Amino acid sequence: MNIKSVLESLLFAWGEPLNINEISRILDMSTGNVNHILEEMMISFNQDTDRGLVIQKFGNSYQITTKKENYDFIQSLLQTTVNKSLSTAAMETLSIIAYKQPVTKVEIELIRGVKCSNVIKGLLDKNLIKEVGRLDKPGRPAIYSTTDEFLRHFGLNSINELPALKIETEEEKKAT
Repeated sequence: MNIKSVLESLLFAWGEPLNINEISRILDMSTGNVNHILEEMMISFNQDTDRGLVIQKFGNSYQITTKKENYDFIQSLLQTTVNKSLSTAAMETLSIIAYKQPVTKVEIELIRGVKCSNVIKGLLDKNLIKEVGRLDKPGRPAIYSTTDEFLRHFGLNSINELPALKIETEEEKKAT
């Protein structure tokens, strides 16, 4: 068994920082040995200028991450991916949440006029919205708002940078 290969696979597959104790348990090795091997791997990964990945240590955890120099390219890919995967219903729901936050599913459904449980689940899965609390009412409905990922995705520094919301008057609606 090639320990370095296994460690690289574990760090890659997990995606989040992986604690040294968990790695040691999985490999049935002492934390000292695992630390030593990971430190060697960090030097190897981090000194190779042709690599797009580095190994970082956060306290007692390790993680494979992308090089900072590649951030703009990765963001471009992620924005393209999220844009392609957002339906019209998702964009409508996301807009309502962005402008009305914090907001409940019932409030969103009243504005949209249709059920939106699946759309909300999809936005939660994409980390564009989050549950920020629950109302102290029967059923304890969840309250939603946008996330930092929402801001990054749409190139905003804060929610205050959203374009002004134009509310159409009844006369304007009749004229169109």
